[in-house]
Amino acid sequence: MIKIADLKPRTLMGPGPSDVHPRVLRAMAQPTIGHMDGQFMQVLDDIRDMLKAVFQTSNDLTLAISGTGMAGMEACLVNLLEPGDAFLVCINGVFSARLKEVAERIGARVTAIRVPWGQVFTPAMVQVALEQHGPFKLVGLVHVETSTGALQPIKDISAVVHAAGSLLLVDTVASLSGVEAAVDDWQIDACYSGSQKCLSSPPGLAMATFSPAAVHAITHRNTPIGSWYFDMMLLRKYWGSERVYHHTPPVNLYFALHEALSMALEEGLPSRWARHQAAHAALKTGLARLGIGYLTDPGCIAPTLNCVAAPAGIDEAAGRKQLLNEFGIEVGAGLGDFKGKAWRIGLMGEGADQRHVDALLSALTVIAPKG
Repeated sequence: MIKIADLKPRTLMGPGPSDVHPRVLRAMAQPTIGHMDGQFMQVLDDIRDMLKAVFQTSNDLTLAISGTGMAGMEACLVNLLEPGDAFLVCINGVFSARLKEVAERIGARVTAIRVPWGQVFTPAMVQVALEQHGPFKLVGLVHVETSTGALQPIKDISAVVHAAGSLLLVDTVASLSGVEAAVDDWQIDACYSGSQKCLSSPPGLAMATFSPAAVHAITHRNTPIGSWYFDMMLLRKYWGSERVYHHTPPVNLYFALHEALSMALEEGLPSRWARHQAAHAALKTGLARLGIGYLTDPGCIAPTLNCVAAPAGIDEAAGRKQLLNEFGIEVGAGLGDFKGKAWRIGLMGEGADQRHVDALLSALTVIAPKG
């Protein structure tokens, strides 16, 4: 049996989780208190207010959910969709495809449009789908597709979606606080993320926010919400002034999220976005010197998730294993269409700095020297 104290530290540069700051770890190590304790209610109030700032929204229904980013996805879909509802999903990777699978399990009528991996959708593509196959209750997009590193522009597509009378759902799991994600300005109706990526809090919490239009859709359903655990109408009674018990949340993970959000807002969102972009630019330049290029379309590369071609001349899996075992650096494997072809390099939260970039580039000069 392994001893937890003997685990070797890693430099996390994969698709998540990201490195966690000691401040956040210390917050998580605080003594556990009860989930109905008045002090914990203050923690939740703070988290809600800070999440509003990070999501850039005034939505009252903004909260953190017990579960990973996938819990955020499922919570949004199960609240907004009923059996038979029409849902348009824009698929360009693994996680947008999961939107389709979850919606189908709910019983929605799902229409999917697709672009090749590494590319994004244009407003015209969405417009055509809305006209040919609509109307749709909900349209779903992934802001940064974690399997391809593609950054999807949202604002112009949002205008098309709302002109058609649909609600807009956006996955910001690999983008929130790492690149701009302006919920109110972009008129996003439901948005979710995860604690372990650009916010650099440990895995285990999802964050979500719902617009007044989304709340209206939830409260005017014809059928009960298909999940008791993710029922937003129950959860908001716990997060709101009523404080009605729902479930026992992971208290110490909320302590960690509170500290991570505090740090993000102390840094300032524009400064944080700029830091992620600078780290990405440094990595891209260094990789080019080693002859390593991106699989993502050049016009839509996300700074937070760099999906690059596995270095030529080495075994893809063996190279990642060598990075981990010899240098303590974790990068991610390719998924789906990119399986065996890609390395996914995360520059998220605490990992988005020159120190991480230099460490990886230095290791790569040993593992995959140019030529």
